[in-house]
Amino acid sequence: MTESPRPSRFPPWLKKRLPSGGVADEVRDLLRGLRLSTVCQSAHCPNQCECFARGTATFMILGNGCTRNCRFCAVGHGPVEPPDPQEPERLAEAAAKLKLAHVVVTSVTRDDLPDGGAGQFRLTIEALRRRMACRIEVLTPDFQGNREAIELVASARPDVYNHNIETVPRLYPVVRPEADYRRSLALLAFVKERHPEVSTKSGLMAGLGETREEMMAALADLRAARCDLLTIGQYLSPSRDHLPVQEFVTPERFADYETCAREMGFSGAACGPFVRSSYHAGALYDASCAER
Repeated sequence: MTESPRPSRFPPWLKKRLPSGGVADEVRDLLRGLRLSTVCQSAHCPNQCECFARGTATFMILGNGCTRNCRFCAVGHGPVEPPDPQEPERLAEAAAKLKLAHVVVTSVTRDDLPDGGAGQFRLTIEALRRRMACRIEVLTPDFQGNREAIELVASARPDVYNHNIETVPRLYPVVRPEADYRRSLALLAFVKERHPEVSTKSGLMAGLGETREEMMAALADLRAARCDLLTIGQYLSPSRDHLPVQEFVTPERFADYETCAREMGFSGAACGPFVRSSYHAGALYDASCAER
């Protein structure tokens, strides 16, 4: 991929009013008090203020230090520590206090752990089930293709098993060099084969230099893996040390992607400039259930 200079300004469709104070501050205080991390904060999500103001957050387990170096991601790469055995219960406490109906749990990638952190995902699902009635969505790394680790999470029966392919295969060497496109597809196919009742989900970023034809081919690959739910959002570079934006994709093209996804057979699709994996995740799941 040929890198181009960073665009000097955002187009008008990438500007929105940011709420602050009130509930958002209460959410931050709760997370700080329970020593919990969120991908909202660690990944510099543009929807953070909006989601916190609605009293929601996407929890990130297994610390803030990632063992991979994807060039699009703002999550840190500091020293890693052993999984915190109390983290699942603290997370369940936070979810209960926030009265979340749809809880999304993700993690950093922990290639240093024998199971990649799968056991902590399972403990978190179990803690949530004991504490409250809610839907649970997990967004996991690829566990290096370890099927025992994948099954450890999937057999805990989350309502949604999400794993993002992130971009088209041509861009993997630049965007996520330590990942493997086919391995990610195989993970989704394996989960669906073993647990057909679990909704599978994946997401991509747009604006990294992919063509429409490449995006359509990636969506077809996801459907071949029996992926149910899809998200596509605009890539925004977290800093000058990360990959620059190659293109600001128009709302019209995002609408085209969403239409094509539905025609391909995805039971739910959310495509738009501010869409992220966990953005309005509960609404997407509800819509897909109604569709089915």
